[in-house]
Amino acid sequence: MNLSNLKPAEGSTKNRKRIGRGTGSGRGGTSTRGHKGAGSRSGNSTKIGFEGGQMPLQRRLPKVGFKNINRVEYVGVNLDVIQGLAEKFNLEAVDFAVLKEHGLVSKNDLVKILGRGELKAKLEVKAHAFTATAQKAIEAAGGSTVKL
Repeated sequence: MNLSNLKPAEGSTKNRKRIGRGTGSGRGGTSTRGHKGAGSRSGNSTKIGFEGGQMPLQRRLPKVGFKNINRVEYVGVNLDVIQGLAEKFNLEAVDFAVLKEHGLVSKNDLVKILGRGELKAKLEVKAHAFTATAQKAIEAAGGSTVKL
């Protein structure tokens, strides 16, 4: 075997349709575009969602809801997750840098501490927001909370 006798596998390649190459080819004349109308002309393209003049789906459906531009989106971190971190890495303080380092948040996130689970470690927790239950649990364990 050498480069001069390499061929693709049998049936793996097809010849492309050569349209508009005369009537003898069987694809001359209208070149598979049918007769007249916008679709037969060059430069024709229909817009996305066009349904042949029927009212398109995105216009048949009603508008719903609204987007609050003042919404503040927090990433929630629960107490049981913080407890796990504190045990595993012997932490005295949990702040944004620690959470980012362990992949719980990314650089532009706002952090809210949530109250699921229980906290035994005495920690100083720094975050952008706390739920009431989380704040109580942290202070009950002898720790402190600092809002960023």
